[in-house]
Amino acid sequence: MESELIKFLIIFPFLGFLLNGLGAKKLFSEKESGIFASLMIGFSFLLAIFLFLSLLRADTFLKETIYVWISAGNFTIPVSLLFDPLSAAMSLVVTGVSFLIHIYSIGYMHGDRGVHRYFSYLNLFVGFMLILVLADNPAVMFIGWEGVGLCSYLLIGFWYENESNAAAGKKAFITNRVGDAGFLVGLMILFYLLFKGGIYSLDFSSIKENVHLIADAEIWGMSAPLLISVLLLLGATGKSAQFPLYVWLPDAMAGPTPVSALIHAATMVTAGAYMLVRMNFIFAIDSRSLYLILVVGCFTALLGAVIAILQKDIKKVLAYSTISQIGYMFMAIGAGACAAGIFHLATHAFFKALLFLGAGSVIHAMAGEQDMFKMGGLSKEMKVTFLFMAVAALAISGIPPFAGFYSKDLILEKIYFSGAKYIWLLASLTAAITAYYIARLIILTFLAKPAGERKVHESVPVMAVPMGFLALLSLVGGYLGSKLLLPFLEPAAETHAHGSGALALVSVLMALIAIGISVIINGKPLADQLKNRFALTYKLIFNKFYVDELYASFIGKPLKWTADNICYIFMDAKLIDGICINKMSRLIYKTGNFLRKVQNGDVQIYALVFMVSLVAVSYTHLTLPTN
Repeated sequence: MESELIKFLIIFPFLGFLLNGLGAKKLFSEKESGIFASLMIGFSFLLAIFLFLSLLRADTFLKETIYVWISAGNFTIPVSLLFDPLSAAMSLVVTGVSFLIHIYSIGYMHGDRGVHRYFSYLNLFVGFMLILVLADNPAVMFIGWEGVGLCSYLLIGFWYENESNAAAGKKAFITNRVGDAGFLVGLMILFYLLFKGGIYSLDFSSIKENVHLIADAEIWGMSAPLLISVLLLLGATGKSAQFPLYVWLPDAMAGPTPVSALIHAATMVTAGAYMLVRMNFIFAIDSRSLYLILVVGCFTALLGAVIAILQKDIKKVLAYSTISQIGYMFMAIGAGACAAGIFHLATHAFFKALLFLGAGSVIHAMAGEQDMFKMGGLSKEMKVTFLFMAVAALAISGIPPFAGFYSKDLILEKIYFSGAKYIWLLASLTAAITAYYIARLIILTFLAKPAGERKVHESVPVMAVPMGFLALLSLVGGYLGSKLLLPFLEPAAETHAHGSGALALVSVLMALIAIGISVIINGKPLADQLKNRFALTYKLIFNKFYVDELYASFIGKPLKWTADNICYIFMDAKLIDGICINKMSRLIYKTGNFLRKVQNGDVQIYALVFMVSLVAVSYTHLTLPTN
């Protein structure tokens, strides 16, 4: 009975998308549009709680097959949904955090002329994300995978009248297509090897049971498990904004701030990490695959944290922070601690959503201003927002007893005991840098000397209440997760510390020292002195190591030249249009024009042609050799 309800997790958001998108102003006023969209996600959240409780009582996982999508002989792909501990945890995070973001959006988007379209897209986003996490096979997962990519394009470029916003949406869409191509090719190779072994069922349990069919296989002279893993990882780096495909995420700040919270906390960027966990049995075949995930996550985490140090835009700081924090999830997965990765995914959703909504509250009060150096002193005028953002800042810094402490330190512990000591050292350094830049954000925005005269106001209750719930989760979510979520995800695994209080103490001390350094430096003349003394380093970090410019020079420009000169000018204009179409059509026209003169209705001309043809045939017959 309960399994039949799984599909309604998805139906509610899609119903909100259809009614808000098609009915628009005919059905709802602006306020009603937001309330209805929020209710649809709220219903999904309540249903997720009910199914979660049912799963705790059930002996098996909940599964529902809605219909058969593709059927060809023995091969079938059903649209099946799976509600197991992993998808249950993800469903609760996605629907719960998204519900709060929807409510917040009612106040934030008040007065926007595209509010119906906004809530329609927001519901669609959540619907596709739920397809992704509930899918019981990679083919259905790919539908949700592509769906969240589409929705990110629609929401990042929501204010498309501004050309830079539209460009940011395109950048996100195109960058993700690179990763998606790798993901798709990896799935094709995986399916090919399974079909070759006589396995035509593609649900995750069947793939896991028959993973031996690819363990010793080779493709193009390479290890098939390693090749598939690299391709799947490429897809994950696109969706989860990891190196080398992270460059779209900072530009995604062009969308409304609640969209940034949704993308960064509850939906799209967590998709790649979720996929790695869901298909972890493939990566586990070859230890090199896991180590590659570990290295990619570590490098990205450190890179994102370093770039965040000198950003001026409050949302850009949080964007690079997300890139860094997702890196921690990748490190956990690479260290073989998938439960720890999902645990951090959940706690990160709480405090990162709160940070973005708090930033949105500040931007809303500052009439759209996002430069932190033009803020300052807001703690006196926006006490509630300051309090909530301070809680989130302590959580992301890993200060006990806040949520980030439990999940981040568990990851650091797992990395250390996996034997990757150098990775642990870099990850610990990254944690300290995180504490530094988030303290800098709080100082420049709320505690520094006000930049000038302004009139600001605290957020309205419809925006403040969701932040309050997220602040509570950022405070107690880590403790509750360690007691409830971790045993639920890995009942038989040892998820608690190995007597690693010393490791946790080192991490906390490093974070506190980093916060102290941030207090000493930021908002004071010392910051300018350091900027002048280390001008070259400052320029390099401030300009994000010129990665975007390098991509543009060595990838974008060559591709554009190839598209303009070879694909368009030579192949399209000259070869296809010029020769195959225009010249051939002119030749056919001239031939037809000539033959038209012969077909003029004159019987004498017809008789002449007949006689000439007859003579030609007779001559040919007489001159041909005979046997």
